[in-house]
Amino acid sequence: MPTYSKVNNLTGWTAFLIAFITYLLTIEETASFWDPGEFIAVAYKLQVPHPPGAPFFLLIYRMFGFLAFGEGLDVAYWMNVGSALFSAFTILFLFWTITLLGRKLYGISAETEPAKEQTIALMGAGLIGALAYTFSDSFWFSAVEAEVYAMSSFFTAIVIWAFLKWDVIRDPRAENQYMIFIAYLVGLSIGVHLLNLVTLPALALVVYFKKYKKHTLKGGIIAFLLGGVALVIINNIIIPGLPSIAGSIEIFFVNSLGLPFGSGIIFFTILFLGGLTYAIVYSYKREKVILNTILISLTFILIGYGSYALIVIRANADTVINENDPRDIISFVSYLKREQYGYRPLLHGQYFTAEVIDQVEGEPVYAKGDEKYEVVDYQLENIYEPEKKTILPRIYSTQERHKQLYRSKLGLREGEDPTFFDNIYFMIDHQLGHMYWRYFMWNFSGRESDFSDAPYLSIFSSFQTDFPEYIQNNKAHNNYYMLPLLLGLIGMFFQARMDPKSFYLTLMLFLMMGAVLVLYLNSPPVEPRERDYIYVGSFYAFAIWMGFGVLAIRQQLLKLKKGLAMAGMYAALIALPVPILMAGENWNDHDRSNRYFSVDSARNFLASCEPNAILFTGGDNDTFPLWYVQEVEGFRTDVRVIVLSYFDTDWYVKQMARPVNESAALDFTLQFDNYKKGTNDVLYITDRLESLPLVDYLKLLKNNSELLKLSNSRASNINTVPSRNLTLPINQNRVDSLDIVPEQFRNLRIPQLNIRLRGNYVTKGTLMLLDLIATNNWERPIYFNNTSLATIGFDMSQHVVMEGLTYRLLPIQKPDNQEELVNTELAYENVMENFAFRGMNNPDNYFDDEFRRFTSNHRSVLNSIAIALMDEKDLQRAEDILRLSLAKFPHEAIPYDLASGQSVPLLFELGMEEEALHIVDEMAERSVEMLDFYQETERSMDREASISMEMLRYFIPLLREQGYDEKADQLQVEFERLFGNAGNRMQRR
Repeated sequence: MPTYSKVNNLTGWTAFLIAFITYLLTIEETASFWDPGEFIAVAYKLQVPHPPGAPFFLLIYRMFGFLAFGEGLDVAYWMNVGSALFSAFTILFLFWTITLLGRKLYGISAETEPAKEQTIALMGAGLIGALAYTFSDSFWFSAVEAEVYAMSSFFTAIVIWAFLKWDVIRDPRAENQYMIFIAYLVGLSIGVHLLNLVTLPALALVVYFKKYKKHTLKGGIIAFLLGGVALVIINNIIIPGLPSIAGSIEIFFVNSLGLPFGSGIIFFTILFLGGLTYAIVYSYKREKVILNTILISLTFILIGYGSYALIVIRANADTVINENDPRDIISFVSYLKREQYGYRPLLHGQYFTAEVIDQVEGEPVYAKGDEKYEVVDYQLENIYEPEKKTILPRIYSTQERHKQLYRSKLGLREGEDPTFFDNIYFMIDHQLGHMYWRYFMWNFSGRESDFSDAPYLSIFSSFQTDFPEYIQNNKAHNNYYMLPLLLGLIGMFFQARMDPKSFYLTLMLFLMMGAVLVLYLNSPPVEPRERDYIYVGSFYAFAIWMGFGVLAIRQQLLKLKKGLAMAGMYAALIALPVPILMAGENWNDHDRSNRYFSVDSARNFLASCEPNAILFTGGDNDTFPLWYVQEVEGFRTDVRVIVLSYFDTDWYVKQMARPVNESAALDFTLQFDNYKKGTNDVLYITDRLESLPLVDYLKLLKNNSELLKLSNSRASNINTVPSRNLTLPINQNRVDSLDIVPEQFRNLRIPQLNIRLRGNYVTKGTLMLLDLIATNNWERPIYFNNTSLATIGFDMSQHVVMEGLTYRLLPIQKPDNQEELVNTELAYENVMENFAFRGMNNPDNYFDDEFRRFTSNHRSVLNSIAIALMDEKDLQRAEDILRLSLAKFPHEAIPYDLASGQSVPLLFELGMEEEALHIVDEMAERSVEMLDFYQETERSMDREASISMEMLRYFIPLLREQGYDEKADQLQVEFERLFGNAGNRMQRR
C-alpha cells in the first residue's frame, strides 16, 4: 500500500498536470495587449523594462525564448508557456499547502501516517482547492500571458509552502537550512515582483506558533509586527536603502574627495561585505545560532537581489529599450524608487481640494556629469492648506479628471470641500468595494460581463434569468451561483473552529494580499484597465478555505453516519462540481487561442508609415505591441517609435538622438545641456510677442539667451516662451524636391506652419517635439497615432493627413469645412494589401474589451477612408473598403459598435442597403434591450448606454431619409417609451 507521502506527491503532480494542460490549451499564441509586449521584447534581448524592473523574470523568460530556436514568431508563445508552467507550479504548491494545513487540523504529526480515510479526505481537499484556483478568473488570466504575475504567484506559493514545511521539521539544523532556503526564495522574488514580501507578517505567525508554547493575543500581535519589520527592512532598507547609501558615499568620494567615479561604490561594497562576513564568522565562532541564521539569510536575500545587476549592466549596453537609463548609481536608485510615477499620501496628507500655499526646497537631485556628480535640480516639497489635510487620505490627486470623478462619486458641488466621512466613504465604497470586493466576487460568485466596470453576480443576480441577450451571450458572463463562495466560507468557519492558529495564518494571508494591499495602493477614482490580477494572492488564500470546505463536508457526513469509511471520498465528490462549474463557465473567455490582433494592430500602425518614419504614440498600450513586433518579430524596424509621455525626460531624448536598428538618429537643434534633467523641464508662456519664429526661438534657447529668462522667478534659470504663436516658414522648393505632398493636396500647401501653444506652459516633451519638427525640415516622415495627436501641447490636426491608422504631418492646411484629410491612394493600398486581421472574423474566438476597442478604431479608420473615396467619386473602392470592414470584423465575431453605426449612411449611399439595415437592426435591438435593462436595474448611464441612446436617436431620421418609415416609427416608439418619462430620470442619473 503506498505511503501518504507518495499519494500526496502523486495527487499534487496530478493537479499540476491538469493546470498545465489547461493553460497550454488556452494560452495566448502571441504578445497580449498591455505589458506582455514590453516584457517579451525586453526578455528576448535582455533590455531594460519600466521601473522597478524584473531582472530575474527577464533571465528566466529569455531561456523560454530559446525554445523558439531563433524563430521570432514563436518567441512570444514559448514565453507564454513559461507563465503556464509557473502557474501550474503555483497550483502544485497550493495543493501541498492545503494538505499540510489539513494535517495540522487533524493533529497528524510529520512522523505519523494518516489513516486511509483521512488521506482520501486530505487529497480531496487539496484537489478541490487547487483546481478551483486553477480555474479562477483572475489567476487564469495571468497564467496564459508573459507577465510577471504568474511567476510572482509561484514565488508566493512556494514561500508559503516552505514556511509550513519548516513548521513540521524537528531537527534544528534542518530548520535553519530551510529558513535560509526561504530567504533565498524571497531574494529571488525581488527580481520578479514584490507581492511575495506582503506575506511575511502573516508567515511570522508560523514561527511564533512553533517556537513559543504559550500563545497569547499579545504574542501573536508582536510576531505579526515583527514580520512587518522584516517586510520594511527588505522593502524599504535593503531594496532602495543599500543603493541609496552607496550613492551618498559615491557622491562624497567623487565630489568632496576628488576620487574617480565608482570609488565610493567600491568602498561601500568592500565595507558592507567585509562587515557582513565578519559578523557571520563572529556568530559562528561564538555559536550564536539565531544571529548566524539571520545573517546567512540576509546574505541569501542579497544574493537573490543581485539579479538587479542585470539592469545596470544592460543599461550601460545602450539597449534599444532602456527605460530610465539606470546606468549609474544615482539613476539606478531613482529607477528602484519609481520616482517618475510620483506619490500618493498614505497615512497623512491632503484632500484633492487642498491648494499649495508654499514650496520648500528639499534634497538636491544629482546626475552624473563629466567630472563629478552635478546638482541638476532640487526636490520641491509642496506645503498644502493645513485645514485640508487628514489622516489616511484616500481622495487626493492633481489630475483634473480625477477631481471631477471624486466630486461625482461623493456628490460634491464645485467648490465644496470633502469631509473625513467622504474620505472614508470613498475608501470603503470605491477602493475596498469596487476595486477589491467586486474582483473577489468575480472569482467566487460570478461576473456579469467583460464590459468596463462590470459588476459581480450577487445572491440575487446569480439566479436572475432575464439578463438581456448582450449580457447572456457575452463570453465573460460567468455564473457560479455563489457555490465557490459558499464552499470557501464553509471551509473558513471550519478551520476557525477546528484549528484557530492556522486560521489566523490563512486570514492574515487573505487580508495582507487583499484589503491591506488595497489600502497601501490607495487607488485613484479611475484606472486605465481592470486591476483584479493584483489581488490574486488574496484569492489564493481563499482557495485554501475552499479546500477546507471539503473537510467540513466530510465532518458533517461523519456526524450523519459515524464510521463512514468513504466520507472523505463522498465529500470530495460533493464539492467536485464547484471547480468543474468554474472551468466550464470560464473556459470560453480565457481561451486565447487564435487571437493575433494585439500584434496585427501594431503591425497595421507600422505598415501605415512610409520608410524611415518617425511615429509618435500616446502611452503603454499604444506602444508595447509596437516594441514587440519590432524587437522580436523584426517588423518595420526602420520606423522610430516615440512614446510622447517619455519625451519629457532627458534620457529618452538622448536615446532618440542615436541610431537604432534600421532607424537613423533623430536630429535636434538643442543639445543635451539644453534638455538635461533640471533644465527646461517647464517653460512658461509669457505672451510678450504676437508671434515668434520657431527656429529663432530654438537658437536663443540653445545659446541660453538672457532674453528668455523668467526675471521675477527665484530660480533665474527658468526659461520662457515669449509668444503663444510660433511660426515655421516652409521652403517650397525643398518640399517640392522631396515630393512629399500628394497631387490631390497641392492646392492646400502653405508658406508657413502657424503653431499655437496650449495651456500656460510648455513641457520638455512639447519643446523637443517642436525642435524635431523644425530641425527635421520635412526630411523624415513624422506620424502621430490618434492618442498622441490628441495629447500633444499644440494643435496639429489642421496639418495632418491620414494614410491608414496614422496621421502624417505635411506642410498643408486643411480646409475649414473638411473633417480630415485622407491620402486615399496610400490609405487604400495600406488597408487592402498591408494590413493584417488574422482571426478577427472567427466568432469562436474570444475578443475582450481591448480587442473591441482596437476593432472600433479600425472600423472608424475604414469609414474615414471610405468617406474620402466617396468624396472623390471613387465609389467602387469605397465599397471595397466597407466590404472589407464587414468581412474582417463581422458582427458575429465583434458586435457592431459606434463606428459600425456611423458607417450606415455610407452603406446606404453606396447601395448596400441590406448591410446597412442589418447594422441598424442589430444595434437597435441591442440598444433597446440594454436601455430597458438599465432602467429596470436603476443603473447609472455609462458609456455603453450613452452610445446606445445616441444610436437610436441617430438611426430614426436616417431611416426616414432612406424611406424606411415603418422601421423609423418602430424605433421612435421605443425611444419615446424609454426617454419620454422614466428615461428622463435615467438621463439625470
